[in-house]
Amino acid sequence: MSRPADRKIVVYEPLFKSGCTLGEGPVYDPVTATLHFVDIAERKVSCNAEFSGLLAIQHSNYRPIRRPITSISLRRNAPGLAGTTSTGFALLNSDGSLQYLEEPIRDEQVSSTRFNDGACDAKGRYFAGTAGTVLSPEDGSGKLYRYDPSNHTCTIVDDGPFTDSNGMGWSPDGKIFYLTDSLVNLLYAYDYDVETGSVSNRRTLVDAKQLGYGGYLDGLCVDTEGGIWSARWGDSRICRFTSAGAVDLEIIFPKVLHVTSCCFGGSNNDQLYGEYPDSGHLFMVDLAGRYKGLERHSFAG
Repeated sequence: MSRPADRKIVVYEPLFKSGCTLGEGPVYDPVTATLHFVDIAERKVSCNAEFSGLLAIQHSNYRPIRRPITSISLRRNAPGLAGTTSTGFALLNSDGSLQYLEEPIRDEQVSSTRFNDGACDAKGRYFAGTAGTVLSPEDGSGKLYRYDPSNHTCTIVDDGPFTDSNGMGWSPDGKIFYLTDSLVNLLYAYDYDVETGSVSNRRTLVDAKQLGYGGYLDGLCVDTEGGIWSARWGDSRICRFTSAGAVDLEIIFPKVLHVTSCCFGGSNNDQLYGEYPDSGHLFMVDLAGRYKGLERHSFAG
């Protein structure tokens, strides 16, 4: 498969300067028109941008905690957010407090492994993967976990090994699950059973190194046509992959090296938001109805 020659969008300036050290995991709340995102390096969810047109106002809703927050999700039946820290799954209450649901990683293990990215399925189960603390292509300690709030169980659903479990999502029909392994530059696809929450038949959908890309695959989101929007750390772009793994669009950020993650939002769900942490800023790409994002599933706990 080849890279597209002319299907490119170029973004020169951020939407606003969020000031994050390592902005990640954006999640848009359509009810309140609010974009939440984490700052992993500062160990907090400190940036919460509320939009009215192109006006962005910063808020600080959550206090720093002793462990980094690595991913977040809206909650289906309660205010506040759910998320993962470096050690496990937790609730981030609206008063800024943190309540752990499960901590699969013990304190003595944190020096070698931690949780990274995560996302919820249609039933509200929270999937999250782990990575080595010192990220290296030779480190294969990563695993994929599932926390099910219906029975309060935490299960390893794929032992990997993965170098850096990252961007996750589902196809529009919910039958395919996507998982990124960043340091080997692979995007995997699995068969997915939404009734049981099980994954099977892992296969490589995208080998970014074979496509000639530099840097690494990072966070992702999925649109209603089944396109997979994958941020590229160290490569100044987001690539849209088709459900067959072909590249058909690139968003280029000439002034930015690292692009960490992206999500859809806005009143029509056709605005692509995301982070570039080396400058600490938030970007927005208005796709004007050409592409619309899938509704991001919320946590059922």
